[in-house]
Amino acid sequence: MKTLFRHASEVCTALVGGAAVMVAMAAGAALAAPPPVQTQVQTQVHEFDGHRVTLDVYPSAGPLRGAAILSHGFTRSRRTLAAHAQALADVGVLALTPDLPCTFDFRCNARALAALVGSLRAGGTFGAPVERVMLVGFSAGGLSSLLAADTPGVVGLVGLDPFDRTLSGETERLGFAAAGRLRTEALLLRAPPSRCNAEAVAAPWGTVLSALWRDDLIAGASHCDFESPTDWVCRLACGDTHPARQQQGRQGLLDAAARWLR
Repeated sequence: MKTLFRHASEVCTALVGGAAVMVAMAAGAALAAPPPVQTQVQTQVHEFDGHRVTLDVYPSAGPLRGAAILSHGFTRSRRTLAAHAQALADVGVLALTPDLPCTFDFRCNARALAALVGSLRAGGTFGAPVERVMLVGFSAGGLSSLLAADTPGVVGLVGLDPFDRTLSGETERLGFAAAGRLRTEALLLRAPPSRCNAEAVAAPWGTVLSALWRDDLIAGASHCDFESPTDWVCRLACGDTHPARQQQGRQGLLDAAARWLR
């Protein structure tokens, strides 16, 4: 029982700076600004790897270049990546923002993401088959995305100030071990160390990713600079945002789409 308590406490502290902040973040996600008003955005519910998953679908504007799956952070929701998704859709990418089904289980989320990639490649559910998919993950969503990045059809991974951790009974950080095995090209967009990124716990990924394209440290960035839209609760817990820093993160996503989805 002590081990379980210590495990849960470590997760809460690393991601949002304590249980009280974690609860506030969850409430804030529900109150976050909705996706940009776009009549073509559709909210759908599908089953992936045995889990019912709610996701927003942003159809591509113009000829389809590929797809992107954007995964939110711990206690957050699909709506906190809505503006990133719309920006990708505007340049010809079919963008999907799922609510991840497994709060503490990163491997479970990765399996659901892999099933979603498979659905995109098969065609039907989201239209014509899509051969090239990039995964984008913020914070804990970055860890789940990393674990799914070896799925057939995934051509690139973007980690938005990603998170990592050592699971109970294991000796190596989950993401660090997976990064050492990954052959998919990756882009890391990171903030300086803070409590909300567990003191840049995922920074070592850059030392072991064999196909690392870029590892961009955005000077002065807060954890919240990588969400779009973020909210006052995240800013209260993790620091203020700035349009220039947010634009650096957005440009990284667009650079990745231009490189991998062409």
